[in-house]
Amino acid sequence: MLQGFYMPGKVEAGCDEAGRGCLAGPVFAAAVILPQGFADERIQDSKKLSGLQRIEAADVIRENALAWAVAKADVEEIDAINILNASFLAMHRAIAALSVEPEVLLIDGNRFKPYNGLPFFCMVKGDGRFSSIAAASILAKTARDAWMQSIAVEYPQYGWEKNKGYPTAAHRSAVARFGPSAFHRKSFRLLPENHQGALFD
Repeated sequence: MLQGFYMPGKVEAGCDEAGRGCLAGPVFAAAVILPQGFADERIQDSKKLSGLQRIEAADVIRENALAWAVAKADVEEIDAINILNASFLAMHRAIAALSVEPEVLLIDGNRFKPYNGLPFFCMVKGDGRFSSIAAASILAKTARDAWMQSIAVEYPQYGWEKNKGYPTAAHRSAVARFGPSAFHRKSFRLLPENHQGALFD
């Protein structure tokens, strides 16, 4: 079981993102406030769960959380302000959308841009340590996966229903063959360094 709270007695929101390392699609983030005393062994680091387990865990989170929200930063925003800042922007949007105002933020990772003066704590590998961050990782991941699957129908050549936009060999091969789509991140290296020719005009 993961640790419940970093500061018991405080209204604590766990925050995490999904899709930072992808070649295509938005970066998603989630913020989750769990009730005091909540514990469920199904809430784990999203990377340790299968796709079906994540979907089931997401239902548990939505049913039990005091508040939860999911938000995203689009490809255009990623290219304009870089992926790290876009991740912070998506997190800020998720926090702002919470129906309960948090007193403390728990952030997965080692960096964060302050939000509205709220105290925050950055937790390296926090999604494997705290339930609220794990819950946020699950909601962000399932929301992003569903989004990528929805646009995969329009762009079947990239295999997004399988790779979800991550830089697999098959995904890079498809970019080399068909060129980038409107959902590919122009600021990312879409092909290996030894690839010849420009992708974007």
